[in-house]
Amino acid sequence: MFLEMCKEEGLNPNKEYSGTFNLRVSPELHAQIAARAAAEGKSLNKCVTDLLGDAVHSQ
Repeated sequence: MFLEMCKEEGLNPNKEYSGTFNLRVSPELHAQIAARAAAEGKSLNKCVTDLLGDAVHSQ
């Protein structure tokens, strides 16, 4: 679907990305994710990366 949309709109789907972006969340969600990361023995970055990866791959 994404590739079809890119083709229709003349976009290059293979754009290079830096691998970093800023994300703003509520303080409550930040605390929940930090607690989950600590409980799993992960950094906050690794926890969020894993959660985003799981969400993208479950579609």
